[in-house]
Amino acid sequence: MSSIRENGVGEELDGRNDDDDDLKAPLLRPASGGAVTITVTAADKKVRTAKFKIGDIKCTACTASIESMLKELAGVQTVAISVLDGHAAVTYVPELTTVEKIKETIEDAGFPVEHLSEQDIAVCRLKIKGMMCTSCSESIERALLLVDGVKKAVVGLALEEAKVHFDPNVVDIAGIIESIEGSGFGAVLVSSGADVNKVHLKLEGVDSLEDCKRIRSLLDSAQGVNHVEMDMDEQKVTINYDSAITGPRSLIQLIEEASPGPNIYLATLFVPPRQRESDQLQETRMYRNQFLWSCIFSVPVFLFSMALPMLHPYGNWLSYKLYHNLTVGMLLRWILCTPVQFIVGRRFYVGAYHALRRKSANMDVLVALGTNTAYFYSVYVIIKATLAENFEGQDFFETSAMLISFILLGKYLEIVAKGKTSDALAKLTELAPETACLLTLDAGGKVVSEEEISTQLIQRNDIIKIVPGAKVAVDGVVVDGQSHVNESMITGEARPVAKRPGDKVIGGTMNENGCIYVKATHVGSEAALSQIVQLVEAAQLARAPVQLLADRISRYFVPTVVVVAFITWLVWFTAGEVGLYPRNWIPKAMDKFELALQFGISVLVIACPCALGLATPTAVMVATGKGASQGVLIKGGDALEKAHTVKTVVFDKTGTLTVGKPQVVSAVLFSSFSMEEFCDLATAAEANSEHPIAKAVVDHAKRFRHKIGSSPDHIPDVKDFQVHTGAGVTGKVGERVVLVGNRRLMRTSEITLVPEVEKYIFENEELARTCVLVAIDGKMAGAFAVTDPVKPEAQRVVSFLRSMGITSIMVTGDNRATAAAIARDVGIDYFFAETSPVGKADKIKDLQGKGVIVAMVGDGINDSPALVAADVGMAIGAGTNVAIEAADIVLIKSNLEDVVTAIDLSRQTIARIRMNYVWALGYNVLGMPIAAGILYPFTGIRLPPWLAGACMAASSLSVVCSSLLLQSYKKPLHGREG
Repeated sequence: MSSIRENGVGEELDGRNDDDDDLKAPLLRPASGGAVTITVTAADKKVRTAKFKIGDIKCTACTASIESMLKELAGVQTVAISVLDGHAAVTYVPELTTVEKIKETIEDAGFPVEHLSEQDIAVCRLKIKGMMCTSCSESIERALLLVDGVKKAVVGLALEEAKVHFDPNVVDIAGIIESIEGSGFGAVLVSSGADVNKVHLKLEGVDSLEDCKRIRSLLDSAQGVNHVEMDMDEQKVTINYDSAITGPRSLIQLIEEASPGPNIYLATLFVPPRQRESDQLQETRMYRNQFLWSCIFSVPVFLFSMALPMLHPYGNWLSYKLYHNLTVGMLLRWILCTPVQFIVGRRFYVGAYHALRRKSANMDVLVALGTNTAYFYSVYVIIKATLAENFEGQDFFETSAMLISFILLGKYLEIVAKGKTSDALAKLTELAPETACLLTLDAGGKVVSEEEISTQLIQRNDIIKIVPGAKVAVDGVVVDGQSHVNESMITGEARPVAKRPGDKVIGGTMNENGCIYVKATHVGSEAALSQIVQLVEAAQLARAPVQLLADRISRYFVPTVVVVAFITWLVWFTAGEVGLYPRNWIPKAMDKFELALQFGISVLVIACPCALGLATPTAVMVATGKGASQGVLIKGGDALEKAHTVKTVVFDKTGTLTVGKPQVVSAVLFSSFSMEEFCDLATAAEANSEHPIAKAVVDHAKRFRHKIGSSPDHIPDVKDFQVHTGAGVTGKVGERVVLVGNRRLMRTSEITLVPEVEKYIFENEELARTCVLVAIDGKMAGAFAVTDPVKPEAQRVVSFLRSMGITSIMVTGDNRATAAAIARDVGIDYFFAETSPVGKADKIKDLQGKGVIVAMVGDGINDSPALVAADVGMAIGAGTNVAIEAADIVLIKSNLEDVVTAIDLSRQTIARIRMNYVWALGYNVLGMPIAAGILYPFTGIRLPPWLAGACMAASSLSVVCSSLLLQSYKKPLHGREG
């Protein structure tokens, strides 16, 4: 459990620094106001999460006492408490304890508590089939929101997926899929909340129902197993498990050890095909096959209607009359066009039927109207030609057949192009190696054996050997060996990073020149690579606000087009009837009605709402994938859109503008205490704080003791420990009262600062150093001067932001003099010093009150109030220390250049979206009048319906290809190469 900590230079807070806990903390945590929320699904009822509002929490010492009491309660698994707002999330086993018992325990600890009753909310992702435009996605969203138990539904057109939040006690996934299918679309489950850690196993030796029951019962009762699904027909089992308790190898061993007598059970890893890739491949093949079948019939229709009649005498046979005015050409075109219209084009009928049944209209409606009008008018011409001896008419079978062919070709090319929009994400998923070298160690830590296993079988605490040139197989910590690891595929940083025992490594990165042993700390869905992929997928599904424009337009687009098409036909037909244009305008073998009909059909089919619907999501997909490959994780279209309007960037100081690893550069005494005693008392007080400056003081004291050849047996306990937010800490060490903090703490505690002390403080602050003052028993005892180097790229980033028209501001809890020195070094003109975490949020709100769009850059943990308050929150950090609860954008590596990358990528993406809208809207604005015949009286140019259909297909393809140009995005700033 990790409570939200306050931060800032000069601020000291209580907290434990447990590296093991840090390694176990997930890389990317859900936004929950500081308290971890565990989703409980219908399939997983063994664990529940209760939320509480706890009063009178003053510091992390309060949270520590509550945690310790709750963890002693049987059935409580994890506890997360936010210091800032008092919210707590307690994960427990319902069979062992109850919400009331948890509440009573907190009250027994002396804190008022209120239970926040919340429904269990599960999440599932579904692959949607049959969507054509934004009107389809809106229809599915409306249908889902009408289902009892569905709380939220987001449908992504470009990704062709839906993310549904629902109450599993009211509705299940089957009911959600049924509602989608009832709307006329297909739906297949991609993943559910229960898929956090899942393994698929192939079983052998399981021949009877009794064997199946034995294995299922064994797995259900196994510790750490949450859910089991068995498919006896395929002899496969799917297991959801808690990676902190068990793992795939343990489960395989459990199954094999359950073998009864001579009948031996065998379980092997089974890797199912990736659902998205197989669905995309299937859809691509479907459109390709439909297009080819359509061409088989459409090409002869085109030849018989437009090519051969112009090649005398080769096409004369088509004019041979079979009966009255029914010719061979008419009959052949009818026969060949009918399969295209009703078999190949069946999908348009089905789509149009379901759209109209939902009282909406989409592209299917336009295509169905256009092709049916052409087809059935042609049938009318044939019937009339058969019955009347002197009737002459022109059929439009080639219009219907070729229109369907070109639309299918356009959809095929569009799907192929859309597949490339997620190339960056696909490359990320392929980074993890397939196999790993598992080491078995004896009690003395010596290697007993090596075994090559699938990376999917790695469990927490396994020791994995990584040889030079191999990819790191798992997130973990180096326990032996030294090397340099190239993390550019995850962080975008080309410079190899040195790794020694104790350093963390990320799965998927490349080990360069040394052999290292890595202890697995994050496996399955907890791994950095897995969570990055999940985050990017969620971002690609989210709808950007700019998409609302397309949604509003598409809602009225199709009905408007139908009205315009009818008016076009009516105007041309009426003009012909009253003689407003000469007879020679009418092509040979046509009459006034047919000419007007062609113009009307062309208007129907050239208008395309698909291009509008794809303008935003395809650009967001490419941008988020490209950003992820360069170490910038954007949480959604909303964040992407907001970032391009940023005019002010507010930087935290410690760990953001500075390296974040302070060091004591000098220590001075102002009293009769010896340096040993002074350091011991300061260390005792600071040992309870996880603040970087506190660690620097403790490390300095240890080095000093080591230097003089002595070290205390243990650090003395501190009584009455208290945190003074933004000022420091106080406590009682033995019989002495110790205060460690900044000038503000000393003044509020009425500690006199003599001129000698003031001079020391002034001299160090002018050098951008922070002074940590120590008072013992009410008198100034001494001080430490701490420095935190400025990041080498900080000045360049601030300068580049200024060239982009963006103002940089620094906020820090440090004193004014130190803040001024740091600001001067990096080129920042405006800064706020001695500001608490809540005060940072207030400063941001003040800026927003002046109409400024503000981005906040902080470490994502202690700056969470400011990150939430900002229009765009950017969490900067590296490895497992990245926390994204409050951030909109996560910068994986601790490099300020990515602030520029995030804003610049946002600007280029929004510019690309606007260009897409120009393509889509401009195409319709220009195309529809031309299709309606506005140029025909002056130039004789008209668009036949089949050519209008080709133009419609090209519009969607042009928008997707426009978005794909973002794949060539390059960072405006590049880090120095090592």
